[in-house]
Amino acid sequence: MAVKVIGTGSALPEKIVTNDDLAMIMDTSDEWIKERTGISKRRLSTGETVADLATAACERALEKAGKTAEEVELLIVATCTPEQLLPCVACQIQDRIAAKNAVAFDLNAACGGFLFALNTAYAYMSAGFYKTAVVVGAEVLSKIMDWEDRSTCVLFGDGAGAVVLEKREGIDGILGFVQQSDGAKGHVLSCGSRAVNNPYCKQEPLYPYVIMDGREVFQFAVRQVPACINQVLENLDMTIEDVDLFLLHQANARIIETIARRYKLPIDKFPMNISEYGNMSSACIPVLMDQLNREGELKEGMKLVLSGFGAGLTFGACTMIW
Repeated sequence: MAVKVIGTGSALPEKIVTNDDLAMIMDTSDEWIKERTGISKRRLSTGETVADLATAACERALEKAGKTAEEVELLIVATCTPEQLLPCVACQIQDRIAAKNAVAFDLNAACGGFLFALNTAYAYMSAGFYKTAVVVGAEVLSKIMDWEDRSTCVLFGDGAGAVVLEKREGIDGILGFVQQSDGAKGHVLSCGSRAVNNPYCKQEPLYPYVIMDGREVFQFAVRQVPACINQVLENLDMTIEDVDLFLLHQANARIIETIARRYKLPIDKFPMNISEYGNMSSACIPVLMDQLNREGELKEGMKLVLSGFGAGLTFGACTMIW
């Protein structure tokens, strides 16, 4: 038995914000942003919520898979930007699409969230609990950006991507995972939430926007992503040459280009859409996967490696046969 991706979907806010648009409201330029990140534009919410985008991505993934919402038994949403703490985004989606038979919950591993949620669903399904699952990565990061900090706010965009998983006969599908965390380095990428405020303790409010040490994150990514990829391939007795495409977290084009050079592989094996959408955290990989799927770039039997990394620090990799 194998757990296989049988459908993909994505949803993006309508508002397109270019680098030139940002240059009109802050001290930056199209050249400055492109040179450092590879980003030309991004989508920003003008009212679309995480639940709105995630619901639309789920509906499109189910349509692509030829599945109904009632067939979904497990629904996991990876997000670090929910509009409300309760109920979770997954339960909101369950209600909106009438997935009445699904167990639903959220998971937060920041930019590594989609891979962590994918592995969680895979584990449930491999253990025999469920046969059909939907995994979503959805973020509205624009609300946790300090829009006076050009070093961070220009990097991120909003969006959602989803995949439908099915347990079926055969060997094609998800082959293996590697997941790791390094909490000791968590301070290099952080965002505050509510401080303690009760009759017995009143703490100072935490800084509610993203703080990032870009140099540290870059060095972490170019070191740990190849290490994760090497490990997941070694576990399966595969080599780099066996892989058709590498679908990496779209944090920075320079990170992806550096990894491609280290492997001495052509950059076209590392598809990117960061120029159009920026860093959408947990939504990056499923949005990229849906784009490639709908463009016919993912062929049956192709060997894919997915790898993500983000705040926590969390990082990991997954290998699958499409």
